[in-house]
Amino acid sequence: MPVPTYDDLFNPLLTAIRKLGGSASVPEQERVVADVLSLSEKDIAEIHRANRTKLSYRLAWARNYLKRYGLLDNSARGVWSLTPKGLKTTSVDKDEVKRVVVALERKEKKKEKEEESDGATAAWEDELLELVKRIEPGSFERLCQRVLRESGFIQVEVTGRSGDGGIDGKGVVRLGGILSFHVLFQCKRYRGSVSPSVVRDFRGALVGRADKGLVITTGSFSKDARLEAQRDGATPIDLIDGEELVEKLKDLRIGVDVKQKVVEEVVIRRDYFDEL
Repeated sequence: MPVPTYDDLFNPLLTAIRKLGGSASVPEQERVVADVLSLSEKDIAEIHRANRTKLSYRLAWARNYLKRYGLLDNSARGVWSLTPKGLKTTSVDKDEVKRVVVALERKEKKKEKEEESDGATAAWEDELLELVKRIEPGSFERLCQRVLRESGFIQVEVTGRSGDGGIDGKGVVRLGGILSFHVLFQCKRYRGSVSPSVVRDFRGALVGRADKGLVITTGSFSKDARLEAQRDGATPIDLIDGEELVEKLKDLRIGVDVKQKVVEEVVIRRDYFDEL
């Protein structure tokens, strides 16, 4: 009979290793699997590629799948053995093995991509945020002015007058070209966390002067500060922290270039070649 496909070798391979006492070298596996399947010398010698036989090649894939499935393990010396789970397993459903292994590989690839993406994101975010934290206060105010203009604000001015309750600038938001909201903003070039007292003091300066307030910081906002910003019955204040600010800089392409990379992924259908 011709050499079976790799998935049809799952059970013969398990049987062979069990016959060999639960562990076996690769040559021993090939010899006993050939006996179990009653393969002829011609079948055993059939070449897959170069000097490697089809039996050797397909058994290698069978071992890999059964290892991922949890039935086999191998040592540094090239000896394969049945795991505790493998010792209790007399036979497997080949479709179930392939389904589990493919799902596992997809999960691992997804995790790798997420980790690579997270690492890249963290790298550029941290670098950009650190650059923004180092610029002069006046420069940071002008940067916030640019962000607001690019975001659709009109009549954006930086005032920055001392004794003005922390108000650094003002602008107008137009909705649908009909409604207008006057907004006062405050720029906080912080390394730490903005406290609720900062939000309360800023709100006090807004009364009777604007419809909304906006605080932009290179730091973060404490939980209480976020609660204070949206306190019932008080003038609402929107908050933009450091992470949101650098994302906005990226989206608006302010001081940031985003290079689109097209990555071609080639997926080899191994089953197709195994079954030729």
